Amino acid sequence: MKIALESLGCSKNLVDAEIMLGMLNKDGHQLVGDCQDADVVIVNTCGFIEDAKQESIDSIVRYAELKNEGIIKYLLVSGCLAQRYTEELLESIPEIDAIVGTGSYDKITEVVDNLPEDKEKVIRMDDINFSFDETLPRYVSTPPYLAYLKIGEGCDNNCTYCIIPKLRGKYRSRDIEELIKEAKTLKENGVKELVVIAQDTTVYGRDLYGKPALAELLERLAKLEFDWIRVLYSYPEGISEEIVDVVAKYDNICSYFDIPMQHASNRILKLMNRKTSREELKSKVEMIRSKISDAVIRTTFIVGFPGETDEDFEELMEFVEEMQLDRMGAFKYSREEGTPADLLPNHVDEDTKKERLERLMMLQQGISEERNQENLGKTLKVLIEDRVDEILFIGRSQKDAEDIDSVVYVETSEDLQIGEMVDVTVEIAYEYDLKGKLAQ
Repeated sequence: MKIALESLGCSKNLVDAEIMLGMLNKDGHQLVGDCQDADVVIVNTCGFIEDAKQESIDSIVRYAELKNEGIIKYLLVSGCLAQRYTEELLESIPEIDAIVGTGSYDKITEVVDNLPEDKEKVIRMDDINFSFDETLPRYVSTPPYLAYLKIGEGCDNNCTYCIIPKLRGKYRSRDIEELIKEAKTLKENGVKELVVIAQDTTVYGRDLYGKPALAELLERLAKLEFDWIRVLYSYPEGISEEIVDVVAKYDNICSYFDIPMQHASNRILKLMNRKTSREELKSKVEMIRSKISDAVIRTTFIVGFPGETDEDFEELMEFVEEMQLDRMGAFKYSREEGTPADLLPNHVDEDTKKERLERLMMLQQGISEERNQENLGKTLKVLIEDRVDEILFIGRSQKDAEDIDSVVYVETSEDLQIGEMVDVTVEIAYEYDLKGKLAQ
């Protein structure tokens, strides 16, 4: 059958989708990019926060309408939302033919092959604490110059606002030799930027080898000679001097630290069941900057967590002002049923959340503009990702992760190729983005 897949949410979810595509392709099904050409549409959903859930539901409903119009034949739903709200989805959207949970994506061909006419809906919900099957094929769907390397599944951190451990299970690391094998294949296929991901990359290997092994993994990956290796989702308590030293040692490991801090009030951090204090967060940032002077530090914060007072929020604002972090994302606390935070008293009203979010982002906007000014006159290596017109291209430097951070506009009359890396001298610094010309 002809199959189209839409994957929503994080890059970790995308890798699951790529494995499903790889299995379906191997089984003889035809993969198509346009859902209107498909017999089967699979929506790989996200269920992390309210906005993500709504996006997933909107997509499912859109494809349900196509099914009712006879444009597609079958509708499958997989991923975190499917795992979390199986019965609710089936009841509210009867057009769904099958549900595939987060522990069952490796059974996708069995599910699809059991979709002939007049059969009951297929529900596949296996153990979310599954062991990795390294023989599964993968159909890499990202641009040819970039690929994700998923080094672990699940999470043991149990932050009170987060549903992920219930949807993905305990943390399980992949075998380091299998990761190196997969990375070599990606390199041979032309990948320039390898992005290392997990729910928490810093604890990689602890369950398999008795101690964290991210530093060892990065050292071995660096020797495969990718242009860039980027690490995402590094919890602050796990960022060791050993990891930072490896990043400093190799030019092809991006000096980019993606550290979800979530707050800076010790009272709120404790309510969140975070493992670090404000003082420890500050110490970690200072340790990184002392070892790598041009390190880029990115973080995320949650505003409006239950019980967050004006004083708690002001502590967060003071911390952001003091730390002058390079990149920052922030979002309003999303009340999620089934999480400990949902049961906490003193939930913050939406208007207050919105006002605090706006204030925090305005503060960071000024910091970002100041940090960007430091790039004026510098020459950066830029990966070209898009073309706007005959003389304007869009790319990224080591300082920016794909689909997350800022971009570099490159003005040139040369015919640059997508995926090409060029040296760009920065001439203009905006609040978030940069613009320059090819270095002479």
